[in-house]
Amino acid sequence: MTKSEFLEKLRHALANDLSGPIVQDNVRYYDSYISDEVRKGRREEDVIVELGDPWAIAKTIIESVEIQGNTQDEYGYEPYNQKYEQEQQKAGGHVHVFGFDTWWKKLLLILGIVGIIMVVVAVIGGLISLLAPILLPLLIIMFVIRVLGNRRQ
Repeated sequence: MTKSEFLEKLRHALANDLSGPIVQDNVRYYDSYISDEVRKGRREEDVIVELGDPWAIAKTIIESVEIQGNTQDEYGYEPYNQKYEQEQQKAGGHVHVFGFDTWWKKLLLILGIVGIIMVVVAVIGGLISLLAPILLPLLIIMFVIRVLGNRRQ
């Protein structure tokens, strides 16, 4: 199944129970999702197979609208992406999210954690090696004084 066939079946399935703006928003969302995945290097067919049957997706969308108690006339739907985009434009900022969705990102995270642990161990080891020549004789002297002090009493 191609992207256009998938989107047409989804549009047809949603049009039976939902209003035009809701149908367009959902079709636009899935169109954008498929395009984004293809840009990431995945094959269009694989993305569509992963999504599954457009009729099942439509049924889920329709049920979620019904659960929310919205009808065709009173549905005040604004997709998350558009709302978020508008808020970001008002704020003038951009947010970049770093996900751990590939093996090399997970490996990089593990190597970073191991590196931090090694630095902490090296710092603690360095402090011990610096303080040991001073503290060890002091501890021995204190121990001797304590032992001799207890013998006199």
